[in-house]
Amino acid sequence: MPSQIDLVFVPQGAEYRSVCKGLKAAGVNSTTVVPIPVGPQGVTQFLQQWLQKSLGTTSPNALLMGLGGSLTHQLSVGDVTTCQTCIDGTQAMDVPMTCDPQIFLSLSQRFSGTVIPVTGVSCDRIINTTAEKRQLAQTHQADVVDMEGFALLSGLKSTQIALGIVRVISDDIHHDLPDLNGAISPEGHLQTFPLAMGMLRQPLPALRLIRGSLKGLKQLEKVTTEIFKP
Repeated sequence: MPSQIDLVFVPQGAEYRSVCKGLKAAGVNSTTVVPIPVGPQGVTQFLQQWLQKSLGTTSPNALLMGLGGSLTHQLSVGDVTTCQTCIDGTQAMDVPMTCDPQIFLSLSQRFSGTVIPVTGVSCDRIINTTAEKRQLAQTHQADVVDMEGFALLSGLKSTQIALGIVRVISDDIHHDLPDLNGAISPEGHLQTFPLAMGMLRQPLPALRLIRGSLKGLKQLEKVTTEIFKP
């Protein structure tokens, strides 16, 4: 019997909206969806406050859901991945944290498509060039890059919350992205004007990012529905 998921963490904005749409399509209203900031610093600050207010005596099973970047030729835009381990890409030494093995195993039972097991690496900035992605993959032997996984695992390790991580690939290893790091505030919020300017400065990579994100968000909605449908 697949593990029940009581709680979903998802980056605020479009990813959050896609997950909420997926839950609605599944007819689920009992799962708590928590929008989180973008990036490790924002997640760490958020968790300190959220845990004080929200953590009761229960031991919920949780998922971190959202988009991620491919670090390998084997992963393409739209692929659904689930992390076995996650590495802190901001540190020179690899000290991986392990996602909950029961949640990891149950995800393949819930989704009718292929769920690809991966090693994730979390960075404190958007990795936007293919050269950086290849270097990151080589350094950490990782398959997927995100910005929140390790911080969330680390922040929850002293609690009774068991965490799994699902990432849908929204950009591949073959093409550069626009540099949008200036659009993320220290608190982990996307700022509209710097985001738009970053897109305008690099129109072709921006168009590719938009296409990949739209495909990834559609798949994120679909996989959410399948994971949570009765």
